[in-house]
This record gives sequence, structure tokens and C-alpha cells, in this order.
Amino acid sequence: MRQIQAGLATHGATWFALEQTAGKGQRGKSWITTPNLNIMFSTVVIPGLLPTRQFWLSATAALACYDFYKKYAGDETCIKWPNDVYWRDRKAGGILIENVFRGTDWLYAVVGIGINVNQVVFDPSLPNPVSLKQITGRDFDAAALGRELCQCLENRYQQLQEGETESIMQEYQQVLYKLHQPVTLKKGNISFETTIAGVTDTGRLKTKDVMEREFDFGEVEFVIR
Repeated sequence: MRQIQAGLATHGATWFALEQTAGKGQRGKSWITTPNLNIMFSTVVIPGLLPTRQFWLSATAALACYDFYKKYAGDETCIKWPNDVYWRDRKAGGILIENVFRGTDWLYAVVGIGINVNQVVFDPSLPNPVSLKQITGRDFDAAALGRELCQCLENRYQQLQEGETESIMQEYQQVLYKLHQPVTLKKGNISFETTIAGVTDTGRLKTKDVMEREFDFGEVEFVIR
């Protein structure tokens, strides 16, 4: 972000961290990771989109991570709304996107990605983490996998720039965690049963039970047992 503010950042510039001491997660949470074991990087992207279409970039980045992770973890890989990488019911990675605007122009996005690769011991406060090593029993070169993930991100970005937003959204929906399945969601102090029906173009989660509803990011959370 400092490179952007100084006018030194270019599209595709990526910073890979072997260690981080203040990793950011969604909704003000921390991204806790053991040094030297995982993928942690931030990539500068020029979105080329209207600010109202921020979710298209989020879905694009999520699909890039899905493409990468499925290659190693298999068909049980999915995307948990809005942009977490899941394997079965366990979190394998996450994405945090920070944006730079000038008036109504969306100048830059910094796509921060964290993927669990070789870590097998996690902070007890994390409810359901999983790594590639736990899934496959193999050790990986995290930096090499980071470069591979960058290529996946570039491939999906090109799809976005070519205007294939409908395909992106369709693919995103197809690999959505618990799509058309019953789940427990929590809003405030209230938990309720519902069925995941999909996601809107603006990134709202659609559910269906006695009625159809839509929720903004941060309005509800999954209760995963």
C-alpha cells in the first residue's frame, strides 16, 4: 500500500512474506501463521471495473485460489462465501482485498492471500484450519507454490478483463461451499437453519427457508460444527 501511495507500484507486483507479525484477516481478525511454512503474499491489481462491481474481483481472486488448491487437494475443494478456500468443512486459506479510490475511480486493489501449505500445528483459537500437508502428507516449496498461485491469479484476471464476468460468476456459484445444502447461520446472537441458494452479482449471500433472503458480508456467519 505504501508503494501505491508513493507511485511506485505496478499491476502484478507481488510481495511474498516468509514471516508476518501483523497479518490481517476479514472483519478485523488476524491471520496467524507459522513462519516459512505457508503462502502469504499481496498482489497489486488494476481492477478496470466500476466501484459497484467490487465483488467481481473478489470472485475472480477466489476462483484463482480454488484453481490452485484443487490441483493439489482434489475435488473436495470449494469456496466459502465470500472468498475463503475450504477443503471439506475446513479452512485452507483466505483473501483480503484493500482498495484505493480517487473520487469515484477505482485505481488499485491490493489482493492479500494466505494459504496453509506445510503447517500442521495451529493456534487452538482457530476453529477449523487445514493445510496441504495435512491433506496430502507431502511437504511443499511454499515460495514455488506462491509463484504458481500468482499465475492462476493472472489467468483469472485476464478472464475478468476480457469481460467474461458471467462465466466467472457461474463458476463461482458452482463451487460455492454448501450450495443447495442446509446450514446453520448466525446473525447477532440468533442462530437459524436455512439453505444456501447462491450469491448475487454484488456479493450478497442468498438463502432460502420459509422465505428467500439476502445478506451482506459481515451480516451473518456460518456455524461450523
